[in-house]
Amino acid sequence: MYKSLLKPLLFLKNPESAHHFTFGLTKKTFNLPVVHSIVQANFSLEDPKLEREVFGLKFKNPVGLAAGFDKDAKLIDEMAMLGFGFIEIGTLTPKPQEGNPLPRLFRLPQDEALINRMGFNNGGVLAAVERLKKRKSKVIVGGNIGKNKVTPNENAVDDYLFCLEALHPYVDYFVVNVSSPNTPNLRDLQEKEPLKALLSAVKNANDAKEKPKPILLKIAPDLTNGQLDDIIEIVQETKIDGVIATSTTINRSVLTTPKEEVEAIGAGGVSGKVLASRSTEVIKYLHQKSNGAFPIIGVGGIFSPEDAIEKLEAGASLIQVYSGMIYEGPGLIKRIKKGLLAYFSR
Repeated sequence: MYKSLLKPLLFLKNPESAHHFTFGLTKKTFNLPVVHSIVQANFSLEDPKLEREVFGLKFKNPVGLAAGFDKDAKLIDEMAMLGFGFIEIGTLTPKPQEGNPLPRLFRLPQDEALINRMGFNNGGVLAAVERLKKRKSKVIVGGNIGKNKVTPNENAVDDYLFCLEALHPYVDYFVVNVSSPNTPNLRDLQEKEPLKALLSAVKNANDAKEKPKPILLKIAPDLTNGQLDDIIEIVQETKIDGVIATSTTINRSVLTTPKEEVEAIGAGGVSGKVLASRSTEVIKYLHQKSNGAFPIIGVGGIFSPEDAIEKLEAGASLIQVYSGMIYEGPGLIKRIKKGLLAYFSR
């Protein structure tokens, strides 16, 4: 139904308008009794074989919603109804910010990809906290945190610590995001010494809490093997809990969409099916070179159960989807879980 009816209608709208339309419709309808029953009947699939324990948390299933879809924690209960094992909110920043000028989200249907230069648009961490206080579902929630655009890199740690402090009672794990290409100079924080300092500060603040939460690092697919070696070393030195691999890529060579069309879009990170191979390469490299020393959440180009299994076989403990859901529809989550159930039952 999604691919034959809803998707063509949504794709008539520009991507960000379609997102807001879907968002609003979901918010208004999912909790109506009849719709709730239909959603539960069509999307629910739970089985003990799907359960996973990773970095001390028990996940009902290994399929999560990647950061960026529900930046402001507005749809946690509704997304939980679609059967996700965990939901990552954000990226959140201390102060609200509008993000980059419109248009800033683009579809590349030929590649089943998206280009975005959103720029950490969000309503600020404190507004998200108020919504988190009211959520009803018990789904695991991760808090993806970043810095405001106006905050210079030398003061970035203050922004991350502010978000950690505000969110700590209300999320189950944290993700330090230094990988977005859409905040000026943010990726400079992926360099070895700045990253080590940032993660150490976040880890120390977290460890001082009565109940510390897992701390993960989200990395870009564009890192060299040498930089990935640094990531392994930093993860082990700072003793954070894991890595999310990967965010969007700035590499346009993977696209088959005409070059002039892509150039007309301008700057932004590429996500979607074209990211699948590189994100899997990064997962495999980190897993093998570290001898499986830390958990990895695999994200990038997951459009089918086979894609999810490929990530797990490369070394991921959990996976996340976003662009795949745009192109394949929300039924993708259940299809992946069915495929994983068959895979785990072999």
